[in-house]
Amino acid sequence: MTPGTANLAPAGHRRRHAARTPYATRVGRWSANHPWLAITAWLCFVLASVVGGSLVGTVKATTQDSLHGELARADRIERAGAFPEAPAAESVLITARSGDLDLQRALAVAADLSARMRPLPEVAKVADPVTSPSRGAVLVEVELAGSATDADARVGSLLEATGQAQQRHPDLRVEQVGSASLGKALTETLAADFVRAELISVPVALVILLFSFGALIAAGVPVVLALSAVAGAMGLAQFASHIFPAGELVSSIILLIGMAVGVDYSLFYLRREREERAHGRDHRSAVEIAAATSGHAVLVSGVAVMVAMASLFLVGDNTFSSMATGSILVVGVAVVGSLTVLPAILVVLGRWVDRPRVPFLGRRIQRAERSRFWSLVLRPALRAPLVTFVLSVGALVLLAVPALEMNLKRPTTTDLPRSIPILNTYDRLAQAFPSNELGTSHLVAVRTGVAGGPAVEQELADLATRVKGDGRFAQDRPPTVRRSADGTVFLATIRVAGASDSSAATLSLRRLRNELLPATVGTIPDTEWAVAGRTASDADFRDRMAAALPPVVAFVFGMTFLVMLVTFRSVVVALVSILLNTISVAASYGLLVLVFQHSWAEDLLGFTSNGAVVSWLPLMLFVILFGLSMDYHVFVVSRIREAVQRGVPTRQAIERGIVSSASTVSSAAIIMVAVFCIFATLSIVEFKQLGVGLAAAILIDATIIRAVVLPSLMRLLGEANWWAPRFLAGRQRADATRDISDADTQVIPVAADR
Repeated sequence: MTPGTANLAPAGHRRRHAARTPYATRVGRWSANHPWLAITAWLCFVLASVVGGSLVGTVKATTQDSLHGELARADRIERAGAFPEAPAAESVLITARSGDLDLQRALAVAADLSARMRPLPEVAKVADPVTSPSRGAVLVEVELAGSATDADARVGSLLEATGQAQQRHPDLRVEQVGSASLGKALTETLAADFVRAELISVPVALVILLFSFGALIAAGVPVVLALSAVAGAMGLAQFASHIFPAGELVSSIILLIGMAVGVDYSLFYLRREREERAHGRDHRSAVEIAAATSGHAVLVSGVAVMVAMASLFLVGDNTFSSMATGSILVVGVAVVGSLTVLPAILVVLGRWVDRPRVPFLGRRIQRAERSRFWSLVLRPALRAPLVTFVLSVGALVLLAVPALEMNLKRPTTTDLPRSIPILNTYDRLAQAFPSNELGTSHLVAVRTGVAGGPAVEQELADLATRVKGDGRFAQDRPPTVRRSADGTVFLATIRVAGASDSSAATLSLRRLRNELLPATVGTIPDTEWAVAGRTASDADFRDRMAAALPPVVAFVFGMTFLVMLVTFRSVVVALVSILLNTISVAASYGLLVLVFQHSWAEDLLGFTSNGAVVSWLPLMLFVILFGLSMDYHVFVVSRIREAVQRGVPTRQAIERGIVSSASTVSSAAIIMVAVFCIFATLSIVEFKQLGVGLAAAILIDATIIRAVVLPSLMRLLGEANWWAPRFLAGRQRADATRDISDADTQVIPVAADR
């Protein structure tokens, strides 16, 4: 049908097609016909989500929400003892800036500071000053009043007193560190990081979109929609936190995923609408075609992302459950916005969507189908598909090989950037008073009957004797034991020689659990025990990740196969989707190991390698990347399938589908990579690894996978790409007939508004 002709399809034929019209097409058509109602409804939804979320507030996850196995048992035993809550403790360290410390003067400064801190309402107790064994440092330990949970909000007055003491004695180093002050410093650092990330990500996305569209309004629409989707999801996440308490990373994940998919979905839709207008369609008809094609691809890819994210619920850990909830919410909101308010905005804007045009860029409007560059890139895959496939996959497999030696570790205080001043204080404290280093002790919790108390005390004394002389345990302080008021619960603190993530700490944990405790308290009838602490938490977390990986992978593979099978009615397309995404994820794992387990990029990214990858990252990356990779795969394969359904031979359809979508995929990938790279500049190593892993995988996926591996593999498979069992083959033909008929019977008004 040519522009300017009317829709000549019989009314009954149109009604039958309308009954089978895909959901994305119906929604887009309704929004195009009721634009102001759709826009108003979207604004009300976002506003209601933000305001409602603020009113109900956020339930933040506590330590107990993420406890499992032996750690949960230790927590249950400790709570049964009704022990007073351990107060938050701060340490003030006094050392010389250079040379030897004047010990008498340092003790006088400590006494003066202690006298100034004791009257503070936030202070419960100030201990007498302690001199280090080397006599090079003086330590003042301070206990804070009130709960340790919110101590970081009340530590400010102590930090102020310490700062004043430093000003009075500039030749000495008077500095404070503790769980509360460290938490306060990290919170402030992260807040500043994310403000910077938000301020950078929006202009970067806008600039990339300006180059893509050549017009300011067209570039601004995806960014505005993405930001509104993030805002709406943030509000909904506050409601969801009452079911799955919000972990520390939820807001970061919502921002990261929301900006990426929100811009991508709008970009897919807007580029297709522009392409149709370039072919002579008017705005309303172009919007309807975009809804039937790109809108449908957005819906499918959004479902695939949400299904992949849902696999995190299988981990059974609140941290992953809250991240899954936030990701599903922001992707769902982004999909809804793309299918509803975006068509309405495009209809309202009309030709103004291409204004104001940027000089030298304004003429770059959807010329991808004639791109010589992408035709040249595709030539090897189409002319020599077997050689291209083997070489490209071989290169990606080689890149993935380093992942086989991946070492997993949960970052500790020693892994935090020393650009945060308080961490240098932490290092000096650990050097002067080794047993004061945070997180380097095992907590042994024991519960017995009333009659078993004396026996437990005796066995714990025997345990202390067995620990003595073992180099894996700290020898400068003996184990300490606390007993509950009723004499049935005991808490023994056994310090470790070195950091909580050291090999000595891990070996000492294994000896406690497997040898020492079964041979001591384990011999007492009706007695239960458990070992907690940072080392135990890290070891158990790694074990839980290893146990969770197989069911998560199986769920993602299975559900992705079903989504792609239902969408494309092809078993081969579904299997190829899983294969290519797996290769992409594996290659990103290998790159992650090369960058972070080694020291290749320490200066570039501003970190010090600890020889490991964050233990929660592989599982999280697998799920996120498998979901996000579906965006490009669904979009590209949909364009190929469109051409095949119109009778184009498979070889030509591959070239036409990839070349016509290459510009859009490239723009979307550049935006995603840019946003993820911004996260790689944040201070904390977890975010650096998350940003690098995501950016690398998306870059690999959008270039090597989609432009080289996919076309070469589809070229090798030929017509087998569309193979389906008999029960799907008939439905596949019906879908093809419907799609072609729907595209041919679009309503094209006589006056083309261009």
